[in-house]
Parts: sequence; structure tokens; C-alpha cells
Amino acid sequence: MSNACSCGCGNKDMNLEKLRDRLPDFAKDIKLNLSSIFCTDGSPDLSEEQIKSVALASAYATKNPTVIMAIEGEVSASLSAETKQAAKAVATIMAMNNIYYRFLHLLGDDEVRKLPAKMRMNIIANPGVEKREFELMSLAVSVLNGCGMCIEAHARQLTEQGLSKLAVQSTARIAAVVNAAAQAVELM
Repeated sequence: MSNACSCGCGNKDMNLEKLRDRLPDFAKDIKLNLSSIFCTDGSPDLSEEQIKSVALASAYATKNPTVIMAIEGEVSASLSAETKQAAKAVATIMAMNNIYYRFLHLLGDDEVRKLPAKMRMNIIANPGVEKREFELMSLAVSVLNGCGMCIEAHARQLTEQGLSKLAVQSTARIAAVVNAAAQAVELM
């Protein structure tokens, strides 16, 4: 990925504030929501690191270079290299899993559902970060990709690991706002 902003402004140091400033008037609500989701008051029951990792994985899942660059610029100094790699891994593995498991869900055929997936998913067992963090990012990307089976599975895993329903909701809200920012950038 190049260091230049893809929106044509030539900005090499895009961050969240600059992204908010660039969003057009029709995205005023998204500007406000971007401000609120990045703090623990706006994303209750998530730590600052969890908020940032969820936002980064969500940005990668949008595939929007401007949003990716802005969120990378915002979180890069405070997230470990392992967390950044895990965010990329989540966006990638969920791109496969969300399509496949959404297919199984929509097909509604128990015989097909029982067949082995025959797809490698080793990163899920050994993500390189704490399992809870990987699950939070996986939930966010699954929300963006609209896979009901995956959303249910990751939310269940998180609540079984002691996270609150409010943390699950906060994760989905972060994903939704990051996605809306990407949509606004596309419409500029």
C-alpha cells in the first residue's frame, strides 16, 4: 500500500481527524459517530486497544484505502505489530468464511451443512494475539460481511469468554460507523 492518500489530496499522514474533516456535509452524522466510537464512553465495555483493533480490522474489511490509511494513522503507534497483522488476517479469513458460512445458512440444507468445509483456517486456532481480541475483530468483520452464522458464533464465543452484551454491541457499532465512513468517501 502506498503512503499517499487515495482520495487525491496527496496527504501522506492521513488520520481520523483529517478523515472527519474531509467528509462531506451529507455525512455529518458519520463525522460525529467517528468521534464518539474511538473512546471508551462511546464504545462501552471495550478497552482502548480493543476499540482500535476492531476499527482497524473493520477498515481493512471495507477495502477503502482512504479509510484504511486514516485508521492506520490513528492507531499505528498504540497497537502492536502482532495486532496489526491479526487485523489483516481477520479481514482476510473472514472474507472467505463469511461467504461460505452465509451460503450454508441461506441454503438451509442440513446435508450440505454437515459436509466438511475443506478450507484451511489455521489462523483462527493460532492468531498471534489473545483469542478474545481475535474474536472481537472477527465479529466486527462478520457484521460488515453480513454473515449471520459467523456473527452468532463470534458473539457467543465472546460472551462465553466473559465479555458483556454491551461489548458485543459496541463492536458492531464500530464496524457500522467505519463502514459508513468508507461509503461516504466513495460518494465524495
